[in-house]
Formats: sequence, C-alpha cells, structure tokens
Amino acid sequence: MIENQTEAASNVQLRILVIEDEAVIAMTAEDMIEQLGFVVAGQAASVNDALAKVEQCDFDLALLDINLNGVMSTPVAHALRDAGKQFIFTTGYGSAGSQGGFDEIKVVAKPYTIATLERAILQATGDIRRP
Repeated sequence: MIENQTEAASNVQLRILVIEDEAVIAMTAEDMIEQLGFVVAGQAASVNDALAKVEQCDFDLALLDINLNGVMSTPVAHALRDAGKQFIFTTGYGSAGSQGGFDEIKVVAKPYTIATLERAILQATGDIRRP
C-alpha cells in the first residue's frame, strides 16, 4: 500500500506560480518551467493579483519578482510564508535586491538560465516531481 502511495506521489508534477510583471520574462519563465517537466499553475503581474493567486491557486512553489511594477512584493512574500508555500525571489538587482526578513529565501538574478532555475527549484523544494 505505501509503495503505491509513493509511486503515485512521485507522478505528481510540481506546480509553479509565476509572479512577474514583465510579460517577456514571465513567458520565458513559463517555457523553462514546462521544459523542465513542471506545470505552470498560474501567473500574476501585480501585488494585488499575486495576493489573490496565493489564496486561490493550487501550487507548490512560486517564482516571485521582488519588484512588481515599481512596488516591492514584500506583502506577497509574507502571504506565501503564511500559507506555508515555498518560493524563490527573482530580481534584476542581483542578490543585493533581496528583501529584509527573507534572508533564507533563494534569490535568482535575472536574466537566468534554465539550469539556474532548475537548481533554485531543487534547492527550494528538496525534490523533483516530473512526469
């Protein structure tokens, strides 16, 4: 019985919410996620949209841009933490762009490669779920 549950769990794909205000970067991230065998669970481009998606969307991990249309995404990071969701910060400001109080969260500098994104996902989740 446990063996079947383990097999079933390993066949469940990791669902990733993309929170990014730049359409081209969001589309590129979504393509990378799918190439890695994961599922794009949704996309948000503003703090308000992201907060709604955190509550309404079924996902395992979020990619969270630190700056959404000139607004710091700190409220979204708090909502993700409060919901018990793993997340990765993405930023065009390098590691210096990380937000206070979230020093343990992985920061991925943009532009990132598919290999960099994969490493960050593995570090954040501790496992891989692919088809």
